[in-house]
Amino acid sequence: MTADILDALKNGATSATRPFLHLPDGTTFTYAATLARTGRFANVLTGLGIAKGDRVALQVEKCAEALILYLACLRIGAVFLPLNPAYTPNETLYFLNDAETSVFICEAARQAMMAGQDFPGRVMALAEFVALATNDADPRADPPHAPEDLAAILYTSGTTGRSKGVMLTRHNLSSNAAALVATWAVTQHDVVLHALPIFHTHGLFVATNTAIAAGAAMIFQPDFNPGAVLAALPRATVMMGVPTYYTRLLADPGLTQAACAHMRLFISGSAPLSAVTHFEWQARTGHAILERYGMTETSMLTSNPYLGERRAGTVGMPLPGVTVRVADPATGAALPQGKVGAIEVLGPNVFSAYWRAPEKSAAEFCSDGFFRTGDMGAFDADGYLRIVGRSKDLVITGGLNVYPAEVEAALDDLPGVAASAVIGVPHPDLGEAVVAIVTARPGVALDGEAARSALRGRLANYKLPKVILVEPDLPRKALGKVQKNVLRDQFRALFTTG
Repeated sequence: MTADILDALKNGATSATRPFLHLPDGTTFTYAATLARTGRFANVLTGLGIAKGDRVALQVEKCAEALILYLACLRIGAVFLPLNPAYTPNETLYFLNDAETSVFICEAARQAMMAGQDFPGRVMALAEFVALATNDADPRADPPHAPEDLAAILYTSGTTGRSKGVMLTRHNLSSNAAALVATWAVTQHDVVLHALPIFHTHGLFVATNTAIAAGAAMIFQPDFNPGAVLAALPRATVMMGVPTYYTRLLADPGLTQAACAHMRLFISGSAPLSAVTHFEWQARTGHAILERYGMTETSMLTSNPYLGERRAGTVGMPLPGVTVRVADPATGAALPQGKVGAIEVLGPNVFSAYWRAPEKSAAEFCSDGFFRTGDMGAFDADGYLRIVGRSKDLVITGGLNVYPAEVEAALDDLPGVAASAVIGVPHPDLGEAVVAIVTARPGVALDGEAARSALRGRLANYKLPKVILVEPDLPRKALGKVQKNVLRDQFRALFTTG
């Protein structure tokens, strides 16, 4: 049994001087100081009547106090519910009421906006909560915890219908952190450059839990700023980021091999990393970005190897203890290497269920316990997994399947293309037509028809986009994943009239 995240935090605190958080103002929290502060926060929560299993929601800008509140919830067994500060009041209210939240901690402005809203729980400003955490004494004993205890609820992005609450247990989190520590060779000597948000599984669990499990330190930056990241690289050894971070760093002349000399590992996830970015980064810095694959419901599933080839365009092999298979979507039968099918996963990392949605939970699991990720992919002959897109993003044109990732890879290879997205839109003859939306690199004037001509001979005719649209930006989620549902809505009438 892997060590609980709380136990790992306590283990790090046995050394009075081991650093945990390096903050922008120059302050450093040791593991011991962090543990003591989680005790004070836990005392406040229990004073508010929060007991094991109660939901505690947090919606604030990234700060050390937010991370400490998450750890305090682990101490008392409360269920942590992080919310994106960008959510509207109506969206926030839905999450709070759906989770039957006991206390909602937020910014003062958000607290004022909640006045008069139909929410029965308590609303507190973060500053008010922190002001109560002044008692240096930590006499309370942590209640006993079981691996199957619920640790957090993270709501999915809700691109199709209402967002669903993903229930993650303590063992889901600790087992995944242990697998990543082993896969990425993370030790107490590492310093993780943390510029990710912490309302999402990437920043909250992948980066933070992995650092805690290894006893490593973190440079805790409030957001992603290329200049701040470049300034911190000489003090860091590991960086976890999203593709957008790496493309923006590549645009900065300060990114050099010398700037990255102290680093041992750059990791990318949350959205597909283009092969172009992979090779440009390697040529510029001497480092091959390690791409991995995961989702809210499963935490991390696969990773390119730390030692061995980091193959561009793939997300590597299954993590230790995790089983990944590619299955025929129609029959459920396992498919051989090279065949594209539905990606399904089984392991201790996989969530327990959707919050109070038994029918939805049952529909997403196979009879043998494998979870249907909704992604389509294939294993190559060496066991590397390649993702071709979401099953709902599959384009069926004239009865033939087109996987967007294949077309996007060809588009990204074209000179001047910064990013691309391929969607299917209604077509009176073909059922669906392949449509590409691209953005240009700075200083480049792209022509859609010229780009389409450049793809001829590189793609089968049925895969060739009927039209390539040049747009200034692509709609993205908080961590950079393109919102194809928004694009499909925007261009739905492209080939229809009336």
